[in-house]
Amino acid sequence: MGRKNGVLGIGGSNGVCLSRRTLVALGLGQFLSLLITSTGFSSSQLSRRGINAPTSQSFLNYVLLAVVYGGIMIHRQRGLLAKWYYYLMLAVVDVEANYLVVKAYQYTSITSVMLLDCWTIPCVIFLTWMFLKTKYRYKKLLGVAICVGGLVLVIFSDVHAGDRAGGSHPVKGDMLVIGGSMLYAISNVGEEFFVKNIDRVELMAMLGTFGAVVSACQISILERQELQSIKWTAAAVLPFLGFSLAMFLFYSSVPLLLKISGATMLNLSLLTSDMWAVVIRIFAYNEKVDWLYFVAFGAVAVGLLIYSWESKKDETLGEVNEAAIEDEEARIENLDQGGVTPTVARRGPYHALVMEQS
Repeated sequence: MGRKNGVLGIGGSNGVCLSRRTLVALGLGQFLSLLITSTGFSSSQLSRRGINAPTSQSFLNYVLLAVVYGGIMIHRQRGLLAKWYYYLMLAVVDVEANYLVVKAYQYTSITSVMLLDCWTIPCVIFLTWMFLKTKYRYKKLLGVAICVGGLVLVIFSDVHAGDRAGGSHPVKGDMLVIGGSMLYAISNVGEEFFVKNIDRVELMAMLGTFGAVVSACQISILERQELQSIKWTAAAVLPFLGFSLAMFLFYSSVPLLLKISGATMLNLSLLTSDMWAVVIRIFAYNEKVDWLYFVAFGAVAVGLLIYSWESKKDETLGEVNEAAIEDEEARIENLDQGGVTPTVARRGPYHALVMEQS
């Protein structure tokens, strides 16, 4: 076992390796998982106070994205590389995915939501294979299966019998989760395409802008009375702010992982959010949990490693592709500095996304 050019190699020339890029992807995935865990705790605090405004919770996040990344776009003084209505469609999908999954908790059990939310993973695999032409070898599919198996083990070993309650309308709740999971998959795959083929800052700016507009319209229709009935004390405001800040960091970091490893790796990494929630319960609230939680956490960790483990040939190809993307971004920046909006030629079914130079 030796280290060469920043790659930890094991075996001969056809062996497997863990590069810095892969390790960064694993670490970033767990950072995102912790952010999702924190949003879950913020939502639970709001729920305990009888506050049910899922769209309003996400609204400030979209505003922050629009202000921060929109400011960068204005500073660049560059036109959009993709047509605006594609970002609008992506924003609608993203807003409604958040809404449906949060809404499902009113009708079905936490266990059902956790289990059915895994439907995002096969949807992402199918969509990336169909539209982004992502290749999945048996080793990666094995990693996916182990990750999902670990989460299923957590769900069915839950020590809280109340979590397995059916809910007020379980069928309706389950349908909401399935619908939200499919929308999450579409959103993740769409973001992966924009990150790898267009521009990360443009994606965040436009997603924030249109997400804020769509959320504001939905709030005015569905949640106006709920917001008027809330007593805005510090106990109600702080969870709202905490949720928004965590979501802003999450949305800002997701494109980095999508660029490195793709939407499937993102969703597999987020499976550990439930395990991190258990760890927090143990150390913050001194709660005891079943030992199977730790077995499940280990299973997900092993699945992530198997999915991320690459042959040296795959690693070299990945570095070449990443270098090509960086060269393209540098070329666009150089053209922008010269006051020219470039014409970006894209091959494949998505070339229509990119605006031609007028």
